[in-house]
Amino acid sequence: MRWDRARRSDNVEFDNGGGGGPRFGGGRGLGLGGIVILAILGLVFFKDPTALLSQVDTGSAPPTRSTTPVDTSNPQVDFVRAILGDTEDEWGQIFAARGGHYDPPKLTLFTGRVNTACGAATAAVGPFYCPGDRHVYLDLAFFQELQDRFHASGDFARAYVIAHEVGHHVQNLLGVFAKVDQARRRGATLQGADGLSVRQELQADCLAGVWANHAEQRNHWLDPGDLENALNAASQIGDDTLQRESRGEVMPDSFTHGTSAQRVHWFKAGFDSGAVGSCNTFAGPV
Repeated sequence: MRWDRARRSDNVEFDNGGGGGPRFGGGRGLGLGGIVILAILGLVFFKDPTALLSQVDTGSAPPTRSTTPVDTSNPQVDFVRAILGDTEDEWGQIFAARGGHYDPPKLTLFTGRVNTACGAATAAVGPFYCPGDRHVYLDLAFFQELQDRFHASGDFARAYVIAHEVGHHVQNLLGVFAKVDQARRRGATLQGADGLSVRQELQADCLAGVWANHAEQRNHWLDPGDLENALNAASQIGDDTLQRESRGEVMPDSFTHGTSAQRVHWFKAGFDSGAVGSCNTFAGPV
């Protein structure tokens, strides 16, 4: 993948840590910024969303953070800036073509632990997006784990990880998060093979594919095998694959992200079509 062709984003920062425990829902219990984030925290680590409470500080103090500019000489940082920059360009054009405006997210790099508007999270939850502050959070050590633990190597596999989280930001801008929260309040189920969390995650996969389609058309940056690397990454992090490896059995009732086949299908659906309209994972079977 010739990612050096992309424009570098200025929306990448490094979190130095800070005191205070961020709150969920303004101290009134888990609101949209909390309930939904529990369903999406951790791109690849299979966890029961409610179990993530043990990884999240739900104290009542407001978030305190200290950020600094990133080291632009670091090749991994340069890669992140390039991919985020291209998502800004592609989604900016897609939104403009639809008569809208794309307000890009910030991407915060951290080490070990980070405070967010959705709670204080550790690197154990993997990359995630917080709708409360519209930030993508990433510990760069995850890229090595993606290769070592999940056998998903290659630049395009790593780009898929970032694009998936940016896909959550696109959902937020389009009102998907609010609609999911409204449905949850009406009694719809988050977890499970047909739950809202799975549908939301698969849509983010599809939106990542939409970005990849437009990026390739403009940059012509994919080499032979790159698409296969991204599809392999999607396959390696399906709920069924992760459960089988960690538990020795598959429990569809606890799915949060979708099966390997579903994740591959929806990323490819977005990549093949390049159309946001192809990503309606909330209609019909997934």
